[in-house]
Amino acid sequence: MTVITRTERSTRTRTPAEEPAIPQRRGGTAGYWIYLLPGFVLLLVIIVIPLLFNVYLTFTKWRGVREPEFIGLDNWLKIFTDEKFWTSFANSIWMVIAMVVVPTVVGLIVAALLFDVVGRKFGGKVGSFLRASYYLPQILPIAVAGIVIGWLFRPGDTGAMNQILSVVGIPAVDWLGQMPSALLVLMLVLVWVQIGYPIVVFMAALQRVDPELYEAAELDGANWFQRFGAITLSIIRPEVFVVTLTCTIAALKVFGPVYVITQGGPAGATLVPAYYAYTEFFTKRNIGYGATIATVLTILVVIVSIIFIRVQNSLERKERAGL
Repeated sequence: MTVITRTERSTRTRTPAEEPAIPQRRGGTAGYWIYLLPGFVLLLVIIVIPLLFNVYLTFTKWRGVREPEFIGLDNWLKIFTDEKFWTSFANSIWMVIAMVVVPTVVGLIVAALLFDVVGRKFGGKVGSFLRASYYLPQILPIAVAGIVIGWLFRPGDTGAMNQILSVVGIPAVDWLGQMPSALLVLMLVLVWVQIGYPIVVFMAALQRVDPELYEAAELDGANWFQRFGAITLSIIRPEVFVVTLTCTIAALKVFGPVYVITQGGPAGATLVPAYYAYTEFFTKRNIGYGATIATVLTILVVIVSIIFIRVQNSLERKERAGL
């Protein structure tokens, strides 16, 4: 009689090792890198090579024909004494207010109202319709928006705003030809175009908020502002950082609305770095100096992005540590 020991019995009944759900290639994952090659080629051709060529042009004097003339640091030194350059960057502060501060604050409040008030009282369809209405200017071509704004604020008696003012006896205003009305009109357009983006992002973030939190806070006597500060802001803080960062980058490199509506006028009052670089490139044919302005703008955007990311990571570490 054959005696089967406990060890042999366990060996015979042992189940085979589970096979991975996705078949593994022998030799590692080196073969998969070929699928990333098209992306790397596009990155190299569209971004890396033009960026390096742009940096090279900052050390040259070139009008687009013949060979660029190497002039060293002359373009970089010129920036320090260029009043229009510093004016354009000072005007970027107004662009940040119009495209970051106002849309983010108003977008937070509107998104919270749509989610916490309108959605609960009138249903999700009404909130979705209003959200789409706010987002509509984002998909409107800037050229179309420029035509509409030009019709509204046209100087003389033919402009829509001046016709409205004439009804109450106010004389016609040259809205885009003088300060501060030109800057105010441009900022108003930027707020109108930008405000839909944070509303959509914040409403999407609010979908992960448990409605019972609002109900429990309401039963405890918390008003809407207290619920907004204690629940809404704390939960969607990552989205607030994302919106603030992306809107700040968009504000620093804004070009389309300035080109269509004011073209930097009057007398450079609405000039911004991107439009200033454009005029140096294509109007004055001073390509080397235009490349220098664009490079400085790129460096500024990178610095701002790094600061935002480091602040966000620091706050997340403190939150995980319970501080």
